[in-house]
Amino acid sequence: MKQIVFFGDSLTAGYALQSPSTASFPALLQKKIDALGFQYKVYNAGLSGDTTTSALDRLEQVSNIPAEIFVIALGANDMLRNHNPLSTAANLQKIIAMVKSKHPEVKLILLGMELPAWISAAGASQYRNLFRQIAEEHGMPFLPFLLDGVAGKQEFNIADGLHPNAAGYQIIADRVWPILHSLLQSKEN
Repeated sequence: MKQIVFFGDSLTAGYALQSPSTASFPALLQKKIDALGFQYKVYNAGLSGDTTTSALDRLEQVSNIPAEIFVIALGANDMLRNHNPLSTAANLQKIIAMVKSKHPEVKLILLGMELPAWISAAGASQYRNLFRQIAEEHGMPFLPFLLDGVAGKQEFNIADGLHPNAAGYQIIADRVWPILHSLLQSKEN
C-alpha cells in the first residue's frame, strides 16, 4: 500500500485529543481516503513541541518511510518561540531537499502557518509570506493557514486556546482534504 506521511508538530500529532489515532486531522483524512477507495495509508509523524530545527533532527528516520506524498506542517512552534524566520525558511528548505533526495518522485504538500492576530510576536509579519514563497519555489500544493477557521475560536480549541479539539480537527481535515484529494486523483491518472 502507498504511504502518505504527515510530518509536523502537536497540531499534526493531535495533542490532547482523547484518541489522536482516530481524531487527529491525518486520521480524519485517512477515513476520507478509505471512503473513496484510494489505496493509501496515512502515517502520522507529528511530534508535539517540534520546531523546524528539532524536526530536522528526526527527519532521517521519518524520510526512510517510502512515501508517495509527504505533507509538511511545521512552523507554529518556531513562531511561538520567536525563532528567526530566515532560519525557519532554511530549515523547511532542508526538509524539502532531504525528502526529495530520498524519494525523487514524491509529491510534497506544504501546510502554512500564521500567527493569529490575537497572538503578538516579534517578526510575525516576516512569516506571512515565508510559506507561500517556499511552496511557489518548489511548485508544491499549499494551504496558507492550517488553523484558518479554528484559531481564536473557543468552541474549536482546548482550554489552552492554541490546540484544536475534535471539532476543530474536523474543520482542519475538511480544509486540507481538497488539496490532498486533488493530488490523489492526479496520481491515479
